[in-house]
Amino acid sequence: MSCHDGCVRLTLHVQPGAKKTEAAGEHGDCLKVRLAAPPVDGKANAALLAWLADRFGVAKRDVELLSGDKSRHKVVRIARGLDDAAALDRLGFH
Repeated sequence: MSCHDGCVRLTLHVQPGAKKTEAAGEHGDCLKVRLAAPPVDGKANAALLAWLADRFGVAKRDVELLSGDKSRHKVVRIARGLDDAAALDRLGFH
């Protein structure tokens, strides 16, 4: 994760098909997110971007999938100026 130039950049390990959508700690050098959506026809990606927009209080258009469209390893950019601690707090890591 990095926060600079008014954006938050997250490196995520995503687990689709989970019981509920939630932040789930660390996975190597990534933050792990469990998604309730299935990994079918982009539903998991759409659910991830919507969940991040909600957690960060921004519009869906301010959350962009930079890489990992067909992978569990994803990089996401959020147009919201926060420091690292505030970004982790938004995700539910305390």
